[in-house]
Amino acid sequence: MAGLPAIPVVLSTSSVYPERTPDAFETAARLGYDGIEVMVYTDPVSQSGDALARMVDYHQVPVLAVHAPGLLLTQLVWGREPWAKLLRAKDLAERLGAKVVVVHPPFRWQRDYTRGFEQGIQKISEETDVIFAVENMFPIRAGTSEVSGYAPHWDPTKLDVPTVTLDLSHTAASASDAIVMANDLGARLSHIHLADGTGVSNGPVPDEHLVPGRGRQPCAELLRGVAATGYRGLVVAEVNTRRAATTDERLADLTETLTFARTHLASVPAL
Repeated sequence: MAGLPAIPVVLSTSSVYPERTPDAFETAARLGYDGIEVMVYTDPVSQSGDALARMVDYHQVPVLAVHAPGLLLTQLVWGREPWAKLLRAKDLAERLGAKVVVVHPPFRWQRDYTRGFEQGIQKISEETDVIFAVENMFPIRAGTSEVSGYAPHWDPTKLDVPTVTLDLSHTAASASDAIVMANDLGARLSHIHLADGTGVSNGPVPDEHLVPGRGRQPCAELLRGVAATGYRGLVVAEVNTRRAATTDERLADLTETLTFARTHLASVPAL
């Protein structure tokens, strides 16, 4: 990552949804983000190495990470076979010079994928310089009970995988302590999705992806902590701007997120 800060602050293309992938490149260039994380979804540009390379050349904003299609809404993107999706995500990352593929744990009904998930992640990680960072997810609440939609587990601290993505909206949704999770992961913490959450929702999944500082997560503490302990992964703004009434309002939210990240990454605690 020559020419980039020690801890680059990156814009997820999901942060401009329902606008499209090219809009994310334009936004990242305009606001001064260090790069892009491409969320692979139904937008054809997000799936095409050639199209994304043209975006990189035009905007001079690098793709530093690829988020493999792992959402319910992207189950048919790149076919149904989950390992084939990860290999295509790896190929896309290699094509663009990105070093990270973000991976969700398997859904419980993906039984073959679940059984071989940990060993499979280890194996494909050994075959490339691209890391596969498994993301923390959350259980689904139904009344007073909780049901996990993921297996072997939604919590990657309980999985034998080499590298992990820590998502701060998901720690809110799972009522996890983000600092404890980061400390438990240690050197396996390789990628951060910066967002916030209250953990409160009228629906079964309180996954809010708020601008950092607007929820209850220790976003500032986490950023200061990783900056002080030698973290050299990415910090990716993955916030929900769908309620922005105007483009200017969306840009203001993403500017606030970028400023928050850079401010706290630069605020290393005194010894």
